[in-house]
Amino acid sequence: RYSIHPGADKMYYDLRDLYLWRGMKRDIAEYVSRCLTYSKIKAEHQKPSGLLQQPEIPEWKWEKITIDLVTKLPRSSGGYDAIWVIVDRLTKSAHFLPIREDYKTKKLARIYINEIVARHGVLVSIISDRDGRFASHLWQALQEVLGTKLHMSTSYHPETDGQSERTIQTLEDMLRACVMGFGGSWDTRLPLVEFSYNNTYHTSINQVPLDEIKIDENLHFVEEPIEIVERDVKKLKRRRISLVKVRWNSQQGAEYTWELEDQFRKKYPHLFTEPVPSSSVAT
Repeated sequence: RYSIHPGADKMYYDLRDLYLWRGMKRDIAEYVSRCLTYSKIKAEHQKPSGLLQQPEIPEWKWEKITIDLVTKLPRSSGGYDAIWVIVDRLTKSAHFLPIREDYKTKKLARIYINEIVARHGVLVSIISDRDGRFASHLWQALQEVLGTKLHMSTSYHPETDGQSERTIQTLEDMLRACVMGFGGSWDTRLPLVEFSYNNTYHTSINQVPLDEIKIDENLHFVEEPIEIVERDVKKLKRRRISLVKVRWNSQQGAEYTWELEDQFRKKYPHLFTEPVPSSSVAT
């Protein structure tokens, strides 16, 4: 309840580092399916359309972000009626900032400096929605001084790169669940929702956003194996060679390779904790 679970798969990945039992994934799926709060707030989410132009994958956390606004919310006890959603495109971690729809560009710029630049430093680029304040001369002048490149979502897709759309849907689901479970004004629950979101497993990066991104000494992204998806056995005349098909966290998206099982097991034993489907024996 206190983690504001966002679904069976994410709840499973959040819990598996702490608990493990036979049939765990099935039990969690059954528990979530019977959750009254979950059934009330969870909407059917369609897969977002592909991009007209694919943005480059960032090489460092909090250097390239997307920003969007959730508007038309009921006015909170603090006088807010909107949320500024700011998402790091690499780690998928996010900040949910309560604002008012009538805030001018100058006010948003001050919040941006205090909440984002002060925490994460000057950014490389921003993909924003088509709100007029993000196209204003003041906003563009600020980013030009900071050396941050601006891209409007119309250059890619009406919902930026799809990341903001998915994050906003998750935010709305979690916020509804939190208010239903604890009551009170939504803005008082927003910090709890942000904390929960940033500690939730994300399938697109196969980890929680607050987990450290693996880099080498030159600050370059390090590819690592994520999971074993299949096993096979190569049958020769006098021996059998066990192979595993591995999915990697490549910058270009999901990549798969076949590896020798005995060598791979020694290097990455943590990937051999769950049963993996086997293909037919090769000859």
